[in-house]
Amino acid sequence: MADQKIYRASTTAPVNIAVIKYWGKRDPSLNLPTNSSLSVTLSQSDLRTHTTASCSSTFEGPDTLLLNNAPQSLSTARSLACLKSLRALRSKLEDAESSLPKLSTYPLRLVSVNNFPTAAGLASSAAGFAALVRAIADLYELQQSPTELSLIARQGSGSACRSLLGGYVAWDHGTRDDGLDSRARLVAPKSHWSDMKALILVVSAAKKGVSSTTGMQTTVQTSSLFQTRTKEVVPKEMAEMEKAIKSKDFATFAKVTMRESNSFHATCLDTDPPIFYLNDVSRAAIKAVEELNEKAGRTIAAYTFDAGPNAVIYYLEADEDAVLKTFLPILRQKEGWGKMDTKIDGPGPASPQVVEVLEAGVSRVILTSVGEGPISVPEHLIDDEGKTVDT
Repeated sequence: MADQKIYRASTTAPVNIAVIKYWGKRDPSLNLPTNSSLSVTLSQSDLRTHTTASCSSTFEGPDTLLLNNAPQSLSTARSLACLKSLRALRSKLEDAESSLPKLSTYPLRLVSVNNFPTAAGLASSAAGFAALVRAIADLYELQQSPTELSLIARQGSGSACRSLLGGYVAWDHGTRDDGLDSRARLVAPKSHWSDMKALILVVSAAKKGVSSTTGMQTTVQTSSLFQTRTKEVVPKEMAEMEKAIKSKDFATFAKVTMRESNSFHATCLDTDPPIFYLNDVSRAAIKAVEELNEKAGRTIAAYTFDAGPNAVIYYLEADEDAVLKTFLPILRQKEGWGKMDTKIDGPGPASPQVVEVLEAGVSRVILTSVGEGPISVPEHLIDDEGKTVDT
C-alpha cells in the first residue's frame, strides 16, 4: 500500500539585528557577501517566524507556501535553491537506507506566520528563511549542524544564516568561489551576555521603497565609499566588535554599533541615485540616544538602523530605567510597552524638537532582549489531514 501519511515538523526562528552590516554581494547567485557581518539574535517571545513544513504523497504539486494567510511564490531562484539543497540531503539519506520513506519526492506544503510586520526593515526574510530551512531539515530528519544549514539558509536570504544560531553570531564572508566558507559562526551564546536588551521604535510598517537586494547591488556598482568600507572599515569593526562581545564591554560595543550604522547609511547615501532608508523620525531617535548618553555621563545606549527607518536601541538591563526615562514619557501611548512600570515619568533628557518628532512618527515600540536560535515546537500550522490551521 502506498505511503499516505502526512509528515509534519514545526519550528520558530528569530529575527537578528546586525551591529556590523552586510551590504553588497560578490556573487549574487550564491548570495555571497562582500564583507563579513555580526548580529544580535533577538528573543522569540517578541519577534519570530513560526513555520510548519509538511509533505505527503497525497499532496498535489507543486510546492506551496502560505505566509500570514497569503500565498507566496516558491519559484524564485532563492527559494528553489534552498529546497533543492534540502531535498538533496534527504535523498542521500534515502539512498543510504532503503526503508526510509521517500520524503524528498513528495510535494511540500509550508505555512508561516510572523508576529511582526513583514518587509518593514525588521529582518522578516532572515527569520522566514531560517524557519523554513530548519523546519524542512527537521521534517527530513537531517543531521546537519546549524552552521552547516546556514549555508542553505544563506541562499534564501543572506542574513537568514545568522538566524540559525542564537546569541551573538558572525557571518564570515568567505573567499571560496563555491561559498562553502561563507557561513554563520557563533561568537558567543545568549548565556554569555544575557542582560543585553533592545528597544525597537517602529517608524513605519510599510514595505520599503528600495529593497535590500536592489539597494546593495546599486551601491556595489556606484558608491565610491563602498570599497573602502568593505576592505578597510568592516574588517577592523568586526575584530573590535568580537572582542567587545567576548569581554562584555558595552561602551565599545555601543561605539562600534553606532559608528557602523552611520558608515552603512553613509554608503547608501553615496550610491547613485542615493538611497534614503532613514527619515526625520530616525534622525530624532539618533538625537535622543545622543542626549541620553550625554545626560548619563557615559554611553548606556546604542542606536542602529538596518535598511529601513526603524531604530533599534541596545542597552544593558542595569541601565533600563535610565533608557526608558527618555522614551516612555514620549511614547507612553504607543502599543508595545506591555506591563512596563508606568511609574517611570519624564521629563527625560530629550529636547522638545525630538519629543515632537518621535511622538508623531513612531507607530509602536517593541521591548526585547538577546535570544536563542530556532526552536522545534509541537504546535503545527497544518493539521494531520494536511489542512491549514486557522491562526
